[in-house]
Amino acid sequence: MNILEVKNLKKYYATQRAVDDISFTLAPGSIFGLLGPNGAGKTTLIRMITGIFFPDEGEILLNGKPFDPVSDVGLIGYMPEERGLYKKMKIGEQALYLAQLKGLSKADATRKVKMWFEKFEMQSWWNKKIEDLSKGMGQKLQFVTTVLHEPKLIILDEPFSGLDPVNSNLIKDEIYNLAKNGSSIIFSTHRMEQVEEICDHIILVNKGQKILDGTVNGVKQQFKENLFVIGAEKLPASLTSPAFEVVHTGKDRLVIKVNNGYSTNDVLQYFIQQHAVVTGFQEMLPSLSDIFIKLVEGTPLTRQFEKVTA
Repeated sequence: MNILEVKNLKKYYATQRAVDDISFTLAPGSIFGLLGPNGAGKTTLIRMITGIFFPDEGEILLNGKPFDPVSDVGLIGYMPEERGLYKKMKIGEQALYLAQLKGLSKADATRKVKMWFEKFEMQSWWNKKIEDLSKGMGQKLQFVTTVLHEPKLIILDEPFSGLDPVNSNLIKDEIYNLAKNGSSIIFSTHRMEQVEEICDHIILVNKGQKILDGTVNGVKQQFKENLFVIGAEKLPASLTSPAFEVVHTGKDRLVIKVNNGYSTNDVLQYFIQQHAVVTGFQEMLPSLSDIFIKLVEGTPLTRQFEKVTA
């Protein structure tokens, strides 16, 4: 059974269609990338899933049942992009308070807060105030308060903002552990390389509508263009073959496009016949950033040929 089902969700503001008939499902243990440019409708969609906004039309099912923002609050953990903490409160006091709001007893809240503080080496922060934290420290605290009640659905909006590489890896490892233990995660970010690394499924929204939905690898396969990088030595001065076109030339590498009706074996056979020494041969799949730009802006897929042929 899917942890979350969003069915034909709509939310309008005057003449603006913030969310316009979006549907998707989220399986247990999956890490789901929610992508889109600024103003695409991601925040409105998240706010409906968390019960902050009510949809104008459509249905949200959580654990197979209609979502109730009041009774289901303990099943969801939401980490907003903006810091949602009380600046004057002490850190330990605030973590305990937020844990109890999610339904934990004081004893359970105390035990779990101490466990997470120890795991993230935050014990010495207990009596500090929120306003004294750096952005990175605040991000770690927000992550802890989001997940310590063990929610089934976790929504993370730009969770790595302000974090150094060490703490980014710490959060990343915990995201994997949470998914491994059955939590489903919606991960919203503008950092496409993080999505490629972390997520197993993505949805791309633009102007309130879903324009792409699939696994990360499936999406990249869908938009591939038969481009390959060939590493080769002793290349002939002229490369002419009906099997491919040369797209970019580097010092000892080429980017080629295999023409329809021909296979990679045909390409390799040509280079062997030309007495070239092939040192590498790899398909170039488009990055999510390339696909994002193509679908949102309507421009051709961009290629950093210089990086792969330098």
